[in-house]
Amino acid sequence: MNVTAYPQSKVKAWTELLQEVTPSFAERASQHDQDDSFVSRNYDELRELGFFGAAVPAEFGGGGASHSEICRAVTRIAHDCSSTALAVSMHQHLLAAVVWRWRRGQDEEALLRRIASQQLVLVSTGATDWINSEGEMTKVDGGYRVSAVKRFASGSSVGDIVVTSARYDDPDQGPRVLHFGVSMGSEGVSVGTDWRTLGMRGTGSNTVTLEDVFVPEQAVSLDRPRGEWHTVWNVVVVVAMPLIMSAYVGIAEKAAEIARSRASASPDRAAHYTPYLLGEMENSLTATQVAVESMIDIANDLEFAPTVENADAVLKRKTLAARAATETVEKAMEVVGGAGYYRGFGLERLLRDVKASQYHPLAEKKQHLFSGRLAMGLDPIG
Repeated sequence: MNVTAYPQSKVKAWTELLQEVTPSFAERASQHDQDDSFVSRNYDELRELGFFGAAVPAEFGGGGASHSEICRAVTRIAHDCSSTALAVSMHQHLLAAVVWRWRRGQDEEALLRRIASQQLVLVSTGATDWINSEGEMTKVDGGYRVSAVKRFASGSSVGDIVVTSARYDDPDQGPRVLHFGVSMGSEGVSVGTDWRTLGMRGTGSNTVTLEDVFVPEQAVSLDRPRGEWHTVWNVVVVVAMPLIMSAYVGIAEKAAEIARSRASASPDRAAHYTPYLLGEMENSLTATQVAVESMIDIANDLEFAPTVENADAVLKRKTLAARAATETVEKAMEVVGGAGYYRGFGLERLLRDVKASQYHPLAEKKQHLFSGRLAMGLDPIG
């Protein structure tokens, strides 16, 4: 697919371009939530806009958007559809990692050009893989055979490349984890229909199964020890969490907007408790925005050092942002009152969607342990 939107993007910010298409996302959000369907039409419109190649450097045919611009674009999308925002953040954080590597001399030009020209969608499985990974690899002539079950693969039904990892027991080095990309059309790759969840129902985060899939030797991008913290996570955490949590900023902002509108129109809007509740909500919203903006600053438009200190700083802010975003939507529900309990009102969907924030790495208690160990001068994961 060849995209023609990029020249226009030099005139308009991506948030402005998105504002022209995302209102239709809002019209479809409730239906996707009700029937657990993937936001496929939204993805089609984003492809037409060129959004999946927006962060590819302009010299490779991309939109040349910065990391911070994409973060704010994700927030803008979330104002109209939480699921679309979260799903695209998964693609964008994988792309951001590729750009980070390219800037440091790694040969990523061919992939970046393909993403821009074909609007390829990258699918992440990192949340459930993390340090130890899932699945098993066996060495064969020219590469490996891998079998694995990968959950929470957002956008997998329309994805082009799944970026994943699996365990490999090296006869010389011992337990390893190999990272690689596989075409979603490869023999042995299948996508389930198991995404039936409390919230974020339109992300299409179905389970991807790899059954005896061949992975060429040259497709392996990283070979690391299993069970140990590796520098790769210092990159992944810093590029990914600001993008992912930007979706939850958008959810919190939308919930606050609904609550303000409802409170202003209420006949008892001057009741002593209403301004107080709104004040609490505004504080939580500000905490969400400040925490995520600080994460974006740490990422520094991909000009950051891959240190565990930077990863720790981002993970702490992720916990703060997730808690504050959830508090914002909960307080918005309290401001609105009983009307917010109705699905047709739209606010309860935001409450269910924002709950997903706690499941992105690291979950709060795991982050406390990670940061506490670092504060004691210990290895972060033990």
